[in-house]
Amino acid sequence: MQSRRLIILASALAMLVPVVGYAQSLSEIQDLSPEDRRAYMDSMSPDERTAMREKWRSEFDAMSDEEREAIRAKRAANRPEGAHGGRKANKAERREQWASMSDEERAAMHEEKERRRAERRERWESMSDEERAALREKRRDRDNSRRHPRRSESVTES
Repeated sequence: MQSRRLIILASALAMLVPVVGYAQSLSEIQDLSPEDRRAYMDSMSPDERTAMREKWRSEFDAMSDEEREAIRAKRAANRPEGAHGGRKANKAERREQWASMSDEERAAMHEEKERRRAERRERWESMSDEERAALREKRRDRDNSRRHPRRSESVTES
């Protein structure tokens, strides 16, 4: 009986060893280059990524407001032209690309867009009401997680 307990304990500890290797703090991951960070995250299993995100979220929640703002400022500085500069540049590139296309290329692009739209419509119409509700909830959660809280929402009244 004693040997069984030791075997079970050793097995449990052996299963935890890979997880301990991934237990890096938020600041350590942020210090990696974008390529190294991507490679690191790709090497993890989905469960390990989820656990890591939860750990980072708890670290972030435990930070003071000043520390959070410092991290946000650091992230914004890494983005080209602030938070929305990349979108504006991409929009200008798309306009330039569209202007340089022939009529046949534009027609082909339009047909492809309509084909994808029809596929999405068909998929939506084939869903049950429960599946549609679940998808709406998932989209709502995703959109809410992307939105930064307004100043009035982040201030708690006493």
